[in-house]
Amino acid sequence: MEKIILRHGVYEAHILPYGATLQSLFVPDRSGTVRDVVLGYESLTDYQRHDGYLGATVGRHANRIAGASFALDGVTYPLTANEGANQLHSGPNGLHQKVWSWEQTAENCVTLRTESPDGEDGFPGTLEVAVTYTLSGGALTIDYEAKSDRDTICNLTNHAYFNLGGQGSGSVAGHTLRVNADSYTPCGPGTIPTGEVLCVDGTVMDLRLGAVLGERLGAAELAEYGGYDHNFCLSGADAARLYCPASGICMDTQTTLPGLQIYTAGFLTQRQGKVGAVYGKNHAVCLETQFWPDAVHHEHFPSPILRAGEVYRHRMVYQFSVQ
Repeated sequence: MEKIILRHGVYEAHILPYGATLQSLFVPDRSGTVRDVVLGYESLTDYQRHDGYLGATVGRHANRIAGASFALDGVTYPLTANEGANQLHSGPNGLHQKVWSWEQTAENCVTLRTESPDGEDGFPGTLEVAVTYTLSGGALTIDYEAKSDRDTICNLTNHAYFNLGGQGSGSVAGHTLRVNADSYTPCGPGTIPTGEVLCVDGTVMDLRLGAVLGERLGAAELAEYGGYDHNFCLSGADAARLYCPASGICMDTQTTLPGLQIYTAGFLTQRQGKVGAVYGKNHAVCLETQFWPDAVHHEHFPSPILRAGEVYRHRMVYQFSVQ
């Protein structure tokens, strides 16, 4: 399986052209030992046959679209449904399934490119996409650019599964998570937003001061999701801080977009990952920065519409430190 390796100091990232996927990310813990902090697979076959989007670039529209259709300028576009009657992460032919071309411009930087043709899984416009991974200053920065020859929608993110104790170290119940969000978008059936934007005060969604995940994952309000699988409405570019007391590794997430989908892998079924590791429920946390889910059906949500000739840009940063 073709692999691109980025290095900067003791940090190292492994990127796969398949899905522009973050396969591994090695960072130092408080003792200086380097740990791989993202879940992934050893073989291309495992990426192709398993669900979960481990480490993949997802789009052209990340997250869910209710009823697998949307209207733009009076035209309704039926989409390919792949989660019941809804669409998740752009359907079966999303960017996570493509083999991207790439150019490594430096030891610590690579740009990958692909194209989604007009009409693919129902989306209008030929969408040209570029994703640049840069490893520098203890941070992994991911820059997205996209443009279309027709008016369309665009919402790109990375679906890395983080375990700051190291991939294969089991549950993230001991991790603490702080989120810079005063509100969130509650969900109805199918994890589709209801359209409400609710204050987090007095709920399990209030993570502004930080919380130990193990004290929240079993809450009755989260039972049907197996933990968190919710969009948080960010109050600023500094989105979240994830910390593992066992390793001392701390990860701050920054973004240029208004939403953060937090997924604590409540539906990750048992499977074998890298170097013999066994993954399962709540073994990782995904911090997916993006537009709010199903925004195409809620005019008061920030809009993912990309007009022909415009350039979509999105930057997300995972900054590491030790405590």
